[in-house]
Amino acid sequence: MKLTKKAHACVRLEKEGRTLVLDPGAFTEEDAALGAEAILVTHEHPDHFSEERLRAALEADPAAEIWTLASVAEKIAGAFPGRVHTVGHGDAFTAAGFDIQVHGELHAVIHPDLPRVTNVGFLVDDGRVFHPGDALTVPDRPVETLLAPVQAPWNKIAEVIEYVREVGPRRVYDIHDALLTDLARPIYDMHLGNLGGAEHGRLAPGASARI
Repeated sequence: MKLTKKAHACVRLEKEGRTLVLDPGAFTEEDAALGAEAILVTHEHPDHFSEERLRAALEADPAAEIWTLASVAEKIAGAFPGRVHTVGHGDAFTAAGFDIQVHGELHAVIHPDLPRVTNVGFLVDDGRVFHPGDALTVPDRPVETLLAPVQAPWNKIAEVIEYVREVGPRRVYDIHDALLTDLARPIYDMHLGNLGGAEHGRLAPGASARI
């Protein structure tokens, strides 16, 4: 499987000539979802969900489909009947040849005064990749490659390190990193690499790795 990092929280997975894209939001490239047979969206916040990018992908390819939670599906399903599928915690499905399991229900707490939106994570091909969205969800099965949200208004590096330790993956790649400055990245790399207990890597937008 080929994993390509796109800007911020978006990744592109390719296997056997088929493509799956996760979270092509407003912080990622305009063409991030183009050419994908299947698109997964973890929640409604604009850095993960861009209606413009989703519409462009579905209009460009009449066979492309979306899997997401109800709060996102209701915003776009009317324009693409039968092509937007609503999923939630415990569901399993196949998209673009990838087997997907859904884990989690709520976004992490930003502040007690702010209501929590729904959020799901997607476990791909029986644990080969896990994208948690904006939550520190721990799947109930082993994870080979964890996509760790390293910087957000709702987390701190100590929490991310403990999350990596709890999931116990073989390797970790950073996501949710668009707001990190170049000065901060080496500090995050050092702490996650030294303390997470897993192989840690960071891909620049557009870079790929075989997993």
